[in-house]
Amino acid sequence: MIFKVYYQEEIKEVPVREKTKTLYIEAGSEREVRTKLKNRPYNIEYVQAVEGSYLEYEQQKEYFEVLEND
Repeated sequence: MIFKVYYQEEIKEVPVREKTKTLYIEAGSEREVRTKLKNRPYNIEYVQAVEGSYLEYEQQKEYFEVLEND
């Protein structure tokens, strides 16, 4: 399953909409996503499963790229 992760680049950074970044990652669950990203200094705001027509929509975006396993 593909997940969309909303995050701030610094763990101590206060979430501000204008600074929120996103990435896509393949994992079996939200817990697995967080485990895969635990060594990065990200302040994860929200993890959202992306599937069906929403996934098709996201795949059409030019910046859609699924993060490789670390």
